[in-house]
Amino acid sequence: MKRAWAFSCILGLSLGLSVVLGGCGKDESRGLQEPVASASQAPARPAEAVEQEQARQPAASRAQSEDGFAIIQLAQLPRQAVATLRLIEAGGPFPYEKDGVVFGNRERLLPRQARGYYHEYTVATPRSRDRGARRIICGGPRRQIGECYYTDDHYASFKRIAD
Repeated sequence: MKRAWAFSCILGLSLGLSVVLGGCGKDESRGLQEPVASASQAPARPAEAVEQEQARQPAASRAQSEDGFAIIQLAQLPRQAVATLRLIEAGGPFPYEKDGVVFGNRERLLPRQARGYYHEYTVATPRSRDRGARRIICGGPRRQIGECYYTDDHYASFKRIAD
């Protein structure tokens, strides 16, 4: 019994399954020690490493708008997003039936506005069988680029598109 338990713990720990197996930590009767760190307890990156990574990014990608959103330049957008912006400026026609519908801002990540202020547009995703996760959300009656936001994670985060 002890041998089977020890083997399953060693195998489980080497596969990162200590949470699933449970009881594989320090146990006086069996003499096993808990591993130094599991995959779920990976040490946080030091602040210096984060700062260095941010310093390597172009200044434009680190810029923030006055409302706190990261700014993305037109040149940084995928070409499909630039094409969608051009369609928005031209007033259509749009390839997806839901393009131009009111965006409800249910996530409340964009600045609060009256219902109907924001409209959403699909950014085509190559090789995707559906509309994908990429969208451009524009606000205001004229839908100017300066009032548009880009998301590539289906509304989990937004970047303001710079003019």
